Amino acid sequence: MVLRSFLLMFLLCTAPLLRAELSIEINEGNDDPLPIAVVPFGWTAGVTLQEDVASIVERDLHRSGLFEPLSRADMLSRPSRASEVYYRDWKSLGVDYVVVGELSFGANNNLIARYELLDVNTQQSILKGEEQQSLKKVRFLAHTISDRIYEKLTNIRGAFRTQLLYVSAVREGDTRFRYRLLKSDIDGVGEEVLADSMEPILAPTWSPDGKKIAYVSFKTTRPAIYLHNLETGERQQLTNFRGLNGAPAFSPDGRQLAMVLSKDGSPDIYVMDLTTSAIQRVTNHFAIDTEPAWAPDGKSLYFTSDRGGKPQIYKVELASGSVERITFEGDYNARARVLGDGLGLVMVHRVKGRFHIGVQAFKRNRVEILTTTDLDESPSVAPNGSMLLYSTTYNGQGVLAAVSVDGGVKYRLPSRFGDVREPAWSPFLYE
Repeated sequence: MVLRSFLLMFLLCTAPLLRAELSIEINEGNDDPLPIAVVPFGWTAGVTLQEDVASIVERDLHRSGLFEPLSRADMLSRPSRASEVYYRDWKSLGVDYVVVGELSFGANNNLIARYELLDVNTQQSILKGEEQQSLKKVRFLAHTISDRIYEKLTNIRGAFRTQLLYVSAVREGDTRFRYRLLKSDIDGVGEEVLADSMEPILAPTWSPDGKKIAYVSFKTTRPAIYLHNLETGERQQLTNFRGLNGAPAFSPDGRQLAMVLSKDGSPDIYVMDLTTSAIQRVTNHFAIDTEPAWAPDGKSLYFTSDRGGKPQIYKVELASGSVERITFEGDYNARARVLGDGLGLVMVHRVKGRFHIGVQAFKRNRVEILTTTDLDESPSVAPNGSMLLYSTTYNGQGVLAAVSVDGGVKYRLPSRFGDVREPAWSPFLYE
């Protein structure tokens, strides 16, 4: 398993798929979650909303693993304003925080949500807000409220309004598959097909501003890297060299794209200027150098190489070309991704023949294992640095899963109808 892309193609091609549609299964949360009640929002208009705003907020907070929402069936009352809250009742239920709110129509039939976050112990309002969106964006409005509450209670920016990229495959006939590159909200809702091909699609990645993506497709019978503008729908083929064209990764400023090419011999790391299309070779070694990931300052790249005999993580300085080995624990470390704070790496780490997601702080060489499943691949870090997405298998099916960087929170996003692979978590898309 030297080249990850080969393994991924095998996985995609060996599972019969019908359709990709993600659900949420929380299987492990924080040991001491915050008890919170998200009361159904008041609504006086004579129409029925297709989405329950409070329920979406509740599920968002629950999925983070840091909160334990009170069941609606256990609520003694359902206030919609702070003035209607009897704190003694909520305290008797063991709740620390209560979220109340009201929905109404504004100009142009936009939906307005006015909400408050109340501290039961101090009997004070600690957050008051108002959000407005069209009826088509009710879920976005709810995710916005979730972000505000999450940040208020954790001091960490919420990432509920981010999005996912992932790959699915649909069996067509006995031997052929249809591959799709999909985009959805972070909870798997709002799925949109971005690319559709009878040939494999691999390695989707986001630009730093979230307006473009890059991915690998075998549409031309050999791997080629494509750039897709999400705002215009324009698609541009960036490379189609002889041999490998893979593992695209945007620079922090979005002006360059790191990639793996084998056009000059062995697979090496290259960087393309997206304005001029000029390509610079970064590594030049007889070994396999692959899976580049940018350092936050844009001055160096982390990559996987078997130049030491086994796949390990290395770092190359772009200015000097100097290379240093980063990982030493274990005989397999690959697909490194930099944590949001720039203080460590997450990676695929092999333990007794099983592939897990591990994290290594730069201050020490020890790899800490975050997952316990058998074949964990393709880690992607949330923009707030709190969670990781990865692909794995569950009940014989390929699923996406998430784990907190401390390993305490875990949940799965299985497809209702088949396997999904290759997750990529978007950057922050909104202020």
